[in-house]
Amino acid sequence: MASTGPAAAAARTGFRELMDAKGHAVENARAAVAGLEGAFASGALVRTPLLDQMLGDLTVALEQDDGQKLGGKSAEAARFILRAISRELDNA
Repeated sequence: MASTGPAAAAARTGFRELMDAKGHAVENARAAVAGLEGAFASGALVRTPLLDQMLGDLTVALEQDDGQKLGGKSAEAARFILRAISRELDNA
């Protein structure tokens, strides 16, 4: 069952705003994930198994070694996974 209330709505809206923000997709993805983690920790949203899997996939796409820049493939993967997370948030 999906989370309801103003905190859940605000968390979903905040995620989607960060997802669509101007700037580098990788940085936007990191900020969006941080916001979701805060929403999960506060109880505003419930982490579904599918969301957990998607966030794990996104983490792998965003991994980098010290000093390494992430290229276009990471950015495209981040955008793709963020869109999937956005759809699943309606169930969180």
